[in-house]
Amino acid sequence: MSDFPAISQLKFPFRLKEDQTEAVNAWINNNYRGTILYSTGTGKTEIAFECARRISSEFFTTITTTIDSPPIDILLMVPRIILIEQNIQRLVTYGIPREKIGAYFGERKEVKEITICTYQSVVRNLDIIRRAKMVIFDEVHLLRDTAKIFSKIFDVIAEDYKKAILGLTATLDESDLDKYNTILTLLPPVKRYPIRKAVNDKRLAKPIVIPLKVTLTETEQIDYENYSSKIKKISNRFKKYDAKSMTTLLRKGGFVSGMAKAWFSNVRKRKLLLGCAENKLLSAVNLVTKKFPNEKIMIFSETIDSISKLRDMLESQGTKAMIIDSNINSRKRAAILNQWGREFYPLLSVHTLEIGFDLPHVRIEVILATTSNMNQVIQRIGRVLRKYEGKDLALIYVIYVSDTKDDNIHELVKKAVTTDSRQEYRKEEELENNKTEIKEKNDVLNNNNNNSKRMKKTVERKRLEKAYNIIESTLFEPMIIEIREEKEGLQQQDSSHENEENQSQIEKKRLFRVRSSIKEKNKYYEVDIENGTCTCPDFKFKLNKCKHIVATELFLF
Repeated sequence: MSDFPAISQLKFPFRLKEDQTEAVNAWINNNYRGTILYSTGTGKTEIAFECARRISSEFFTTITTTIDSPPIDILLMVPRIILIEQNIQRLVTYGIPREKIGAYFGERKEVKEITICTYQSVVRNLDIIRRAKMVIFDEVHLLRDTAKIFSKIFDVIAEDYKKAILGLTATLDESDLDKYNTILTLLPPVKRYPIRKAVNDKRLAKPIVIPLKVTLTETEQIDYENYSSKIKKISNRFKKYDAKSMTTLLRKGGFVSGMAKAWFSNVRKRKLLLGCAENKLLSAVNLVTKKFPNEKIMIFSETIDSISKLRDMLESQGTKAMIIDSNINSRKRAAILNQWGREFYPLLSVHTLEIGFDLPHVRIEVILATTSNMNQVIQRIGRVLRKYEGKDLALIYVIYVSDTKDDNIHELVKKAVTTDSRQEYRKEEELENNKTEIKEKNDVLNNNNNNSKRMKKTVERKRLEKAYNIIESTLFEPMIIEIREEKEGLQQQDSSHENEENQSQIEKKRLFRVRSSIKEKNKYYEVDIENGTCTCPDFKFKLNKCKHIVATELFLF
């Protein structure tokens, strides 16, 4: 009789959560096919390993094993080389013998009972897929239909309807059939667990999104308007307003193709300008050097140029920073990560650390990127939401240039952490657009009230800034505390029928004690979040929503 499958030796040093077990069962009940659509940090990898263990166990017990019985070959495909070793180490930690695990990429070509490879490598040797009994697609959303190079992978998968296939991702726009029709057909989502639910279940740290709005310099503004004018002029001429439709003009050749190239050139220049905007980088420098000089910070930007400029600006202020990009080999990358928090605190990246990296000890992230890609936003947010001892909160700063293409990034990030699905985000986006149109019309009708509106907005902005200061302080000391003692005391009152209704209402109240400031450690105000009241002088005398109420609302997610 042959040896038992290597994956059957899998043993977690913990018990899987109920939702993880449900995900495994959902995949099995869908005939061993489907996608686990789980937020980053909620155990997708462990779900995949358990799926592999379960199927190998069932396969092994249903066949008549002989000395020639084939092994239960498992293929795990990942988008980056660095993730190969990360998964190998995790499997070894969970009891799988190292000699049973192969790594397939570059010059290293080990095909074993469990093989981990990159998508790029497997495209060059599709027989690895054919021999596998189970194929796991990590970050499956990357295999969109528009990425033609990966279509061969699904062609091979389609050859064998008995092959077990599992997709893993934190984000998948199920309404975008142009990109994800193949995935949704072969690997439909069988279990979903979005960021909001994971936070409510206390599986992830609570994300607080803090916007930092900046403006362009005079010279940058001129350049921005110049690029935008050229983009608009070409778009209007050909009635093409996005990259996909503009691409069709490139194939026509001649003058039309030249205009399309000019369109893309100006889009790139505008994007580079926004990424390297002086005030955006200065805002990031101030955040690092003045607010969090000794705290690990993950900073994402859209281009290597902007991230390099930011590093130089930080170092000119005496703050050492390091960059991790795709050109850094795995050994140097590991050395940089090992030094992080000891020899330097700001770690800068473009795309390299978006996918698959575990950074549970990091509580602060800064997003400088100009992007409308929801998948990318969710991946970046996920880097800092993983739970860690003493970590219940994560601050996500979004630095953007106002009145530019940057304007949507704050709402994009906020919706990524508060909506339950990508489709829900799209619905909210449409509602937000409708609200914007109505607001613009009202602004025209109420032009005389513009001055008072501006004053009101200024007051609200200052109040919000103070509320964010309370939240930032909460990262280091408890600033917002739920009052449980008062609730429990109220429950012991007279239990007559008439009083039961009052008690029910009282118990639903959410009362919080909010510290006045980080300096006044013993001074607190009480916030009744349901009724929107506070015991502070600002609320008592002005009856305005004070900073304590706003901070509590933010804290409650």
